[in-house]
Amino acid sequence: MTRKARSATAVAIGLGIALAATGCAGGGDTDSSGGSSDGKVTLTLWENAQPGPGAEYWKTAAKEYHSLHPNVTIKIQAIQNEDLDGKLQTALNSNSAPDLFLQRGGGKMRAMVDAGQLQELNLTATDKTNAGAAAIAGYSIDGKVYAMPLDTQPEGIYYSKDLFKQAGITSTPTTMDELEAAVAKLKKIDVAPIAVGAKDAWPAAHWYYNFALRECSQDTMNTAAKSLKFDDPCWTKAGEDLASFLKVEPFQKGFLTTSSQQGAGSSAGMLANHKAAMELMGNWDPGVIGTLTKDQKPLPDLGWFPFPAVTGGKGDPTAIMGGLDGYSLSKNAPKQALEFLEWLVTKDQQEAYSKAFFTIPVNKDAQEVVTDSYNVSALQTFNKAAYSAMFLDTLYGQNVGNAMNTAVVNLLAGKGTAADIVKDTNAAAAKG
Repeated sequence: MTRKARSATAVAIGLGIALAATGCAGGGDTDSSGGSSDGKVTLTLWENAQPGPGAEYWKTAAKEYHSLHPNVTIKIQAIQNEDLDGKLQTALNSNSAPDLFLQRGGGKMRAMVDAGQLQELNLTATDKTNAGAAAIAGYSIDGKVYAMPLDTQPEGIYYSKDLFKQAGITSTPTTMDELEAAVAKLKKIDVAPIAVGAKDAWPAAHWYYNFALRECSQDTMNTAAKSLKFDDPCWTKAGEDLASFLKVEPFQKGFLTTSSQQGAGSSAGMLANHKAAMELMGNWDPGVIGTLTKDQKPLPDLGWFPFPAVTGGKGDPTAIMGGLDGYSLSKNAPKQALEFLEWLVTKDQQEAYSKAFFTIPVNKDAQEVVTDSYNVSALQTFNKAAYSAMFLDTLYGQNVGNAMNTAVVNLLAGKGTAADIVKDTNAAAAKG
């Protein structure tokens, strides 16, 4: 998810930048701090940036930090987003985890904390100012911080301004009725109204997440994070909303076998090349889209609007689905790893990170670099939101989240119902 991060920052194809697969690997004999006997330390960092500006940022940051701290070498390994969770969990369980790694947060982070696999971050007052209270809270459990946030990820619908204009759509949809009307107009100009990469499951599931955000109250969603019980009628209603929307055939042909971010034929690629007019995604999407245009440059007519309101829903209509991208320290990481994280949230680095990932930095002093219209819209919406909810497969943990995602795809494929989403999700939660 950076994604998803969902998280993620730009999520997508793995790229081996520098390969140190596991752990701290300093030269010479190691001491108890994880460094070597000559004082030199090698840190390994796992991230999921696709080839392009994001990957280049990490290479540049590693080099720059080494020039400032010659005793610290940082080796970057990029892993395809869909593979990251599994590989990371294997490494954590085998006590061979990287020193720093992309943290999804939510139930996944809680499981790592419960297993004793993460370090608590003892942040200074400066760290807290740089990262911001809201972002830090997203990576906190029982008042303890377990990851350093680098960006905020308000989710919404990215769209082509040019295609909207061609279709005669004069304003972005604010209700589901308006979105359905936009779908009808876009079909008349022979483009796919909305692209979705259902092959990867989670992009399709995000449609259900956002309907749930509109149908369920904040209290209901938070209570479910603790109880892992999804018995409130709003969970079924969200699935019914999605099934109803599916009747207008809003998605591209073959969406069930389309990937989300890999190549021109992906859902992001369709938007990048004006084969589709919209895509629901987190704010890493512009970076992905920019690598999939014909000239591999940012899409000039890209816009953004929040998920539309749903009539009668118990969720606040201004609430927004979102996430964070940040980095945790494995339990054996040396102190230099935290120092690197502290450096990443300084103003200059946050500005560079924001430009590379086309995203919104957590450091408010760096937010002046947010000038792209889609990010300005997202930031304004985020600042006005009554609350932000984390992506549900992150909030509720991997097992529950995967079951929910699979059930949503089954509904979209005509193999399941709204009631099945709830049933399958509850069953996964009961198994633990």
